[in-house]
Amino acid sequence: MAPSKNAERDAREARDRLRRYNARQTVHAHQVKRRRRDNILAIVGVVVVAALATVTQVFYFTAGPGAPTPSASASASPAARQNTGTVPSKSIAQGRTWTGDLTLNDVKLGISLDGAKAPQAVSAVISLAQSNFYTTTGSVCHRLTTSSTAKLIQCGSVNGDGTGDPGFQFGPLENVPTGGIYPAGTIAMARGTGIYSQSSQFFITYGDTTLDASTGGYTVIGTVTSGLDAFISSIASAGVTGGGADGTPVVPTKITQLTVQ
Repeated sequence: MAPSKNAERDAREARDRLRRYNARQTVHAHQVKRRRRDNILAIVGVVVVAALATVTQVFYFTAGPGAPTPSASASASPAARQNTGTVPSKSIAQGRTWTGDLTLNDVKLGISLDGAKAPQAVSAVISLAQSNFYTTTGSVCHRLTTSSTAKLIQCGSVNGDGTGDPGFQFGPLENVPTGGIYPAGTIAMARGTGIYSQSSQFFITYGDTTLDASTGGYTVIGTVTSGLDAFISSIASAGVTGGGADGTPVVPTKITQLTVQ
């Protein structure tokens, strides 16, 4: 007996409904998969951005030309928790204030170093100064920053580009300011990512500067007592090579004299 037209129509409609249902399910499954993929990509993107931001902060304030430094050494990892090499005795600073002159090109800066508040760092700088390190091997000031929150010049690297050390690295940090605030005229030690990565490099702020305090901060060793205006007009005002806010000074800058007493 042949099926009725109504039965054929019902069967056809059932097949159509099943086909449409399967199609909707396929589309839904694709949308769920795509949303899951997009969510994963979004999460990965956020993580990557956050990581890059963190790396940028660490790089900006501990390496590169920047606030402050890479004092890279083959003899110690950045996270070392102890001194490496022959670190000058912290007794050299004698727990007193040292005064002297630091000349950058032909700009003479009067300086005062606090051997009581930062005995180890000041002792290291005095020892290097007395051996003429800063007017020979470590004479180059390789980094200048000109942003609204970070105005500094960084000097004293062995290789003249922010890398190398004079045979030692030391810690821990001393005389670190609260809130990451370094007023104009501050002299502080640059360092790598670890607190025992201080060496020969230091930076001078020529304007009020705020640095990321979450990395531990930087040892303040003293202040500039005179000559800062002349430095700004003859070196800092010329800016950074390439027109950025952080890099090599347009005016090549070297330490031509450093005396302390």
